[in-house]
Amino acid sequence: MADKPHLNLIFTGHVDHGKSTTVGRLLYETGAVSENDLRKLKEEAAKAGKPTFEFAFVMDQLKEERERGVTIDIAHKDFHTQKYYFTIIDAPGHKDFVKNMITGASQADAAVLVCSAKEGIQAQTIEHAFLLKVLGVQQFIIGINKMDAVNYDRVKYEETRQALMAKLKPMGYPVDKIPFIPYSAYNGDNIKVKSDKTPWYSGPTLLEALDQLVEPKKPTEKPLRLPIQEVFTITGQGTVPVGRVESGILKPGVVIIMPENITGEIKSIEMHHQSIPQAIPGDNVGFTIKGIDRKAIKRGSVVGPTNNPPTVVEEFTAQIVVLNHPTAIGKNYTPVFHLHTAQLACTITEIVEKKDPKTGLTAQKNPDFIKTGDVAIVKIKPTRPVCAEKYSEFPALGRFAIRDMGQTVAAGIILDLVPRKA
Repeated sequence: MADKPHLNLIFTGHVDHGKSTTVGRLLYETGAVSENDLRKLKEEAAKAGKPTFEFAFVMDQLKEERERGVTIDIAHKDFHTQKYYFTIIDAPGHKDFVKNMITGASQADAAVLVCSAKEGIQAQTIEHAFLLKVLGVQQFIIGINKMDAVNYDRVKYEETRQALMAKLKPMGYPVDKIPFIPYSAYNGDNIKVKSDKTPWYSGPTLLEALDQLVEPKKPTEKPLRLPIQEVFTITGQGTVPVGRVESGILKPGVVIIMPENITGEIKSIEMHHQSIPQAIPGDNVGFTIKGIDRKAIKRGSVVGPTNNPPTVVEEFTAQIVVLNHPTAIGKNYTPVFHLHTAQLACTITEIVEKKDPKTGLTAQKNPDFIKTGDVAIVKIKPTRPVCAEKYSEFPALGRFAIRDMGQTVAAGIILDLVPRKA
């Protein structure tokens, strides 16, 4: 079972369009959730006064979420199809939870965008679709849910599909190649087996579409890049950093940690409390390192090979999308950037151009400011040394979110950079 290829899958879409129910139904149909579990959840849902929420309760394990009927945190659940082993990253649909959604999207190999046939396209549907694209998700499935609520009406499905295509195509979605699946998460139509209620639909079911996804290539041939998430001191072992290998191969031996510019020797690597000889992209590991004091490195430092150290940037050029800013962003704006595991203030020193999000063409050169909904090319200067890479070379180290006033105001990818002089 474990030797199946692994994919991270994110479910996104507007709140109340049935993402959690879709996920719960998938887990149930693939045997990841038992009849017994579901019966208990059904009773709990009824008790909570939410009689149709039992599938959603599978993911919304947090008590607070159940009481509010809202998905807050990112929950992780695994399930197996015939071909793959999936980890679901369940992204919240609520506006103030976009930050979690960005964290999720940056790890996703594929996305299922859920849109209700009953409610149609909503603001969040489009915002999430755009975010997924800007954050580099490459593969998509569009689920048109709640077909039961529209009596499995083909016309309603077609209207929703056409409206979605009109919005997604300008963003660069290959709409002709993406499956659009009419389904009912609550009743289970077109989830595992083709439904007799949609005789007019000849495409794949949701599970079949998942098995048609392509396994992403692991960038093992690239130089090692491992952003550190935490650093521990373990008695008898010394300094033990923890993080996810984003590219290359982590092996025992001498490495360099930037931006601190210090070298140390990796003695051993552990994953899931077991010692492993090496780690590859996607692996979350802890490793014992000799010759480095715990206080010398921190969350946001990046491990790399001594002959190809992680790049420390002086400044960089990025394409950003302004998601949600109460006023406008001008020159010298200095919010907090979340760049891989690093968090630091950076200054937007120049707004090079504004792009038309529908066509991707230049809409205005050197505008004075940009506002919610704008896509722009900007120049950015970090306020302290930080590692970053071009998105085209190391995607995980080339994308970021911008936070201010307790919310995510923008997200972007690094197009070009000026390395810091040693």
